[in-house]
Amino acid sequence: MELIVRNLTKQYGDKRAVDDVSLRLTEGINGLLGANGAGKTTLMRMLCGILRPTRGSIALDGIDVSSEDYRALLGYLPQEFGYYPDFTGLDFLLYLGALKGLSRSHARRRAEELLELVSLQDVAKKKIKTYSGGMKQRLGIAQALLNDPRLLVVDEPTAGLDPKGRVRFRNLIAELGKGSIILLSTHIVSDVEQIADHMLMLRAGQLILDAPWDKSRTDLEQLYLEEFGGAEA
Repeated sequence: MELIVRNLTKQYGDKRAVDDVSLRLTEGINGLLGANGAGKTTLMRMLCGILRPTRGSIALDGIDVSSEDYRALLGYLPQEFGYYPDFTGLDFLLYLGALKGLSRSHARRRAEELLELVSLQDVAKKKIKTYSGGMKQRLGIAQALLNDPRLLVVDEPTAGLDPKGRVRFRNLIAELGKGSIILLSTHIVSDVEQIADHMLMLRAGQLILDAPWDKSRTDLEQLYLEEFGGAEA
């Protein structure tokens, strides 16, 4: 399984949000770091087929990003995901399962598994509008995993989670990374330095780091501060 990105560019008027990025990602956890405005979210939205590149190509095992087959292999958790407040957590996952083409029995089985995985089984039949911010974020993680994605893209996934929740999430991602390509964007360095196999850094839309990660050899916090200094994360 490999994701190939070639010469990816996104232009908005005179500004290049993503500037000629090429990379190859394989199974494992790929951390993505950069200050605000670096182009991280724009890059991820293109990888998910939400934004069309100005130039360049994206393919997962030869399957183009524009195809239904690509989307069937994709899981995405944006910074803020949409939900229906009057749905229960379980009904919301069943609804998304139907949209993803899962049979009702498969969707229910998978939804129940995931609600337990993210510790929401006790509130599965409560309306989402009663959930705390952290609970909503955990529901977002569950919906991204519904179709057993081979490519999982997550943007600031631990926002709103308490320290215990962040540890639980890191353990979950570490397990998923054994069989999937995961791209994890965060401003919390500790969320990626413990589990990443590969590290990417963006600055002004350009890829300035694309390398295997060995936490025993490099201080990621220090490297991040050297690259971005006082820039807002």
